Amino acid sequence: MTEVIKAKRKAAVLAPSQLACLSKLPTINLTAGCAHQCLYCYARSYSQNPGQGRVRLYENTLEKLRDELPRKRKRPRAVYFSPSSDVFQPVPEVLALAYNVFEYLFSNETGVALLTKGRIPDRHMSLLCANSTLVQAGIGITTLKTELLKIFEPRAATPEVRLSQAKRLIEAGVSTRIRIDPILPGLTDDAEDLNELLNAIASIGVKQIAISTAFLRPPIIRTLKGHVRDKRALDILLSHYESGPTLTMHGAGTSVIMPPAPLRRKIYSCVKQIAQQYSIATSICACKNGDLANGSCHIAGDWLGEPDARRQRFLFDSLDSVCRQE
Repeated sequence: MTEVIKAKRKAAVLAPSQLACLSKLPTINLTAGCAHQCLYCYARSYSQNPGQGRVRLYENTLEKLRDELPRKRKRPRAVYFSPSSDVFQPVPEVLALAYNVFEYLFSNETGVALLTKGRIPDRHMSLLCANSTLVQAGIGITTLKTELLKIFEPRAATPEVRLSQAKRLIEAGVSTRIRIDPILPGLTDDAEDLNELLNAIASIGVKQIAISTAFLRPPIIRTLKGHVRDKRALDILLSHYESGPTLTMHGAGTSVIMPPAPLRRKIYSCVKQIAQQYSIATSICACKNGDLANGSCHIAGDWLGEPDARRQRFLFDSLDSVCRQE
């Protein structure tokens, strides 16, 4: 059960993101904290996170949005949901607010870019599909291994639900990508499991995916150690970060711990090779992998357009053709 703490947002609703890939779109968080309780979630390290099993709902979001949007000198093409909480959390109050905010944006011809690992209610799905030209969706799927999902994503939707939702969005004409992020080294990166996942993704008509391994910060590591009961799985995961570099996230100016570059190259090459067999294009999250790639992983869809080709380095041109075999 999630405790909902109702609060009034004092700052602007349409907030800029520090991440480079979101720098040109305003973003909205309906809550601080997320009911999905994914153990690897970076937002757990934020000072405003209300803690395990709680979400702070900004109940005046729509009121403030109605005030802010008309006063914008230049109306945003779209708004991104959400940089630090899922818009489709299994909390009735959050879902009700999400519907009303989406409805208002669509009525003002403002697009919605979203990334979710949650269950999209039928009412919300119908609204998104009815405004398909104003929606670009990302569905996050880390693995099909249910035993790992129960550990690391205890309240997110099942992979079957997420794939079904992606299929319905695609059939309605919504631009939809799958995001395999985070990949958990040693747990979700072997070739057999990746092939099973990509086969399922291809079967619903997805043509583009984005990928990245998980990044860690000290608070995230403490969360993992405090909540992962399968100590063998935890030890396997953390062992891949012991000699990894500390990198600055592109555009955000914050430091994160990543697996060593050779391991990430190997994992990303494996994903790319398998994806190519299914005619799926692969991009990498450059914000978290600044030592390997530039360009956009299109976390907010194509609202921002393609990155400047003169400035783009293509990671995959230099990757070794090696898959990790178990």
